[in-house]
Amino acid sequence: MNEQYTKKLESVIKQMLCPLRGVPFKLVIESISEHKIISFDKNDKRDMQVLSKLKEVAQIAGNAVNKKGIFRPRSNEVGNDIEPFVKAALDKIGYNAYTPQSKSGKAKSAGYPDIEFLDEFGRANYLECKTFNIKNIGTTQRSFYLSPSSEFKITKDAHHFMISFEMFVKSTKGNNRIYNCKSWKILTLEDMEVDVKYEFNSDNVRMYAGSAILAEGTL
Repeated sequence: MNEQYTKKLESVIKQMLCPLRGVPFKLVIESISEHKIISFDKNDKRDMQVLSKLKEVAQIAGNAVNKKGIFRPRSNEVGNDIEPFVKAALDKIGYNAYTPQSKSGKAKSAGYPDIEFLDEFGRANYLECKTFNIKNIGTTQRSFYLSPSSEFKITKDAHHFMISFEMFVKSTKGNNRIYNCKSWKILTLEDMEVDVKYEFNSDNVRMYAGSAILAEGTL
């Protein structure tokens, strides 16, 4: 490896360490999936009807959570349990909710978005489920992640919504805290901006390579 090539490689890596900021989310979706985010139109009666139904979903799901409670030892795990409540609420109001499928037809629970549903006009919509703590909602804490994938779950032009619930600890039971909902928010994501931060990673095969192990023992 010559010195000029090494310098170019070092320069590329240094550039990678500088995150891209303020990237329009709709451009990210379109470039990865070749499908557009349809903007929510407050002058479109169909869009306003869907919003009205999503408000019902938020109330039904939130009340169901408060009736049953979410049992988790840590707050960052609570978001994992919201999705089933939202799906059940969507089904209850007559929207067909299901896990989005990739182009190959594989249903994927992991990754963005959480839910796909058909509205009463036969249109597909994507819905992401989140939770928040009112104390940090105005901070720069990262709370949304998207990883490109060959099995990406966006396969059509659609609205992209997010439903997020304000959670609080109602009581404790053993090692668990019992979480309830206090409020909710419904968002449209077409104008959201995202940042890109590169990550270097390895795997066990390379990390535990024989030549890297300096010593080992048993107990």
